[in-house]
Amino acid sequence: MLLDAEESQLVLVDYQQRLMPSIHEGDRVVENAVRLARIAQLLQVPVWATEENPDGLGGTVEVLQPLVAGRVLSKMEFDATSVLLPRLKPAPRQQGGGNARSLPKHLQKAAPPPDAGRESIVLAGCEAHVCLMQTALGLLEEEVEVWVVTDACSSRSERNRDAAFDRLAGAGAELVTTEMVAFEWLRDAGHPRFKEVLGIVK
Repeated sequence: MLLDAEESQLVLVDYQQRLMPSIHEGDRVVENAVRLARIAQLLQVPVWATEENPDGLGGTVEVLQPLVAGRVLSKMEFDATSVLLPRLKPAPRQQGGGNARSLPKHLQKAAPPPDAGRESIVLAGCEAHVCLMQTALGLLEEEVEVWVVTDACSSRSERNRDAAFDRLAGAGAELVTTEMVAFEWLRDAGHPRFKEVLGIVK
C-alpha cells in the first residue's frame, strides 16, 4: 500500500517556539517538517498544524508559519483528534426518515469539510511519545489511516521517541520517512512537479 497525494492530508503536531529548543535533533526535525509542508503545497495536499497550550509553549516556529497560515488549531488535550476530526473526516450519516431538503435550512445537515474523503493522514511532530502518539492512536481508533513521518518527529530523549515508534507500529500506524512520503505522492519521474519536489528533498 502506497500513499496517494489525492487521498492525503498532512498534520504537523506542535512544532512550537518554546518546545523545539529542548527536542532531540530539533533543527533536523523542523527542516523535515518544512520539506513535508512545501511538498504538500506543491502537490495540493492540505496542511494542518496544531499547537498545544500556545500561551505556555508559544506559537508554531516561524519557519513553518507561512506554510500553515489559517490552518492552525489550538488545543489543551494531548490527543488532537477532537479538534482535527471535524476537519479531516465527514460526520457519519444519520439514519432517519424524511427528505433533508424538506427541512428548514438551519436543520439541514452541514456540508462535509472541504477536504473530506482524504483519509490518509500523514502525521509528524513533537513530542513523539505524547501529543504525536496520542493523536495518532486517537485517529486510528476513528478508523483513519495514519502514516507517521519518523524523521520529522522527536522527543526530548531518543528513548521516548523510539518507544513511541514501537508502540505506533504495533497499533497499526505506517512508519515512513520524508523522502518516502515525497516519492509516493509523486509516483513517477514524469510528474509535472517532480523536479521541484526533488529540489526540496535534496
